[in-house]
Amino acid sequence: MKLSTPTGLFNRLSLQLALLNRLPAPVLDKAGALLLAISPILPAEMASALGTFLAPHARPASLAFIKMTAKWATDARNASRNGKKVLLVPFNFPCELIHAFDSATPLTSEVLSTLAAAVGQGEQYWDMAMGLGLPDHLCSANTIELGSMLGSEDFKPQAIISAAPGGCDVNSKIHEFVAHHLGIPQFFLPKPPDDSGRGRKQYALYLHALIAQLEEFLGEELTEDKLRRVLTKANRCTELYYEIWDLHKAVPCPVPNIFSLLLYGTRFTMWGTDEAIKTLEAMVKVCKERLARKAYPAEKEVARCLWAYTSYYFDFMGFFSWMEERGYTHLGDGLDLCFPSIVDTSSRDTMIEGIAEAAWNMPMTRQVGGESMSRSWTEDVIYAAKELKADCVIYCGHHSCKQTWSVVSILRSELTKRTGLPLLILQGDSWMKRMTPMSVLQQEIDEFVRNVVAKKSLKPRKLKDRRKSQLVSEDNPPAAGSSV
Repeated sequence: MKLSTPTGLFNRLSLQLALLNRLPAPVLDKAGALLLAISPILPAEMASALGTFLAPHARPASLAFIKMTAKWATDARNASRNGKKVLLVPFNFPCELIHAFDSATPLTSEVLSTLAAAVGQGEQYWDMAMGLGLPDHLCSANTIELGSMLGSEDFKPQAIISAAPGGCDVNSKIHEFVAHHLGIPQFFLPKPPDDSGRGRKQYALYLHALIAQLEEFLGEELTEDKLRRVLTKANRCTELYYEIWDLHKAVPCPVPNIFSLLLYGTRFTMWGTDEAIKTLEAMVKVCKERLARKAYPAEKEVARCLWAYTSYYFDFMGFFSWMEERGYTHLGDGLDLCFPSIVDTSSRDTMIEGIAEAAWNMPMTRQVGGESMSRSWTEDVIYAAKELKADCVIYCGHHSCKQTWSVVSILRSELTKRTGLPLLILQGDSWMKRMTPMSVLQQEIDEFVRNVVAKKSLKPRKLKDRRKSQLVSEDNPPAAGSSV
């Protein structure tokens, strides 16, 4: 019998994840230790991803995330035999809406691209897209997976939902092209340019229309009971999200750097499911235990770094783990700024309104798709920087995101005026190492922290000390009972 190796990105990843999903948790934990031990002989990117995921201080939550992601992919792979349809969704679409349908399962293109980049399988599918004549200014976040659909015998969804119009035109156009090329329907949830109450009402109308279209396409009514079943679990996910948010405020931060990725990876795939709750609960448990032990990988927390946009995904150890070892806390990035709210589950209408609010607040929809992109993005970054006690902000200048490049100078100016925090601007594709090697990014981050952040944190103390020395002089002795 001739065995064939899957060539498509999803087919490869889902097969690998399915094998992991078959292992009981205790066995998977032992297997994780074994995989970590043999990581030096694995391909570089895969060893890097495993080394970060399976590091002892993050492993309990990482294993829960792996199991959750495995079920997400397996559900899509087995959808047809279970009488379900797979809907390809972008990262900024609230997947809990699809989980509420009995006859549908969501698959997120950017999450697939990120998993592929993490194990070194992404760039070949980018090359497939380029070989088909697609322009190189497309975003690798979605083009990697969609390039696989276009250029190989890969898994195909039954429909595509586009929630990026108004937030990311590049995302919208590549999904539209793939829908036309595959001959499958595409459903839209556009973001109005009006951020007032009028715009929000229009957005809710768009969501109602989308739900009606999905009900007709799937041949299934989205009942109140189905919505309540999922949104009750989504509310629990929201509670856990804010527990992790609050844990980030501790100094030093007890939250492992990789948890930034795990948090929004959960948000974009299985929010509103039991698996998502288990993953988030495992993250909270790890963080609380580390807080109680005052555990931190480095001797001290040198810098608390908030990332204004995306992180880098092609070398986990070179990014997340390296920052930890240097004492550089990763407080999260722009994709963590989804600000979920507790949904009122008293009626079908209130639940749909809650989903509309969740969709409105998704990353990029809320910031880049705002009435004023510079204002919306700046306000959210400044809020997060203040709340999480950041020492600095770092911008990952992705080559495709021309819109953020156009306003990053405004972000830098407002950060300086309103918080005094410095902003580092990097250049490099988040999903492909060809543009800027990780070693170069490390060097720039290192120099920024040592030469800007560290000196800036010392400057107020020197000024304060100097003022005290001026006050505590022969002519101005300290008051009785005071200390200097």
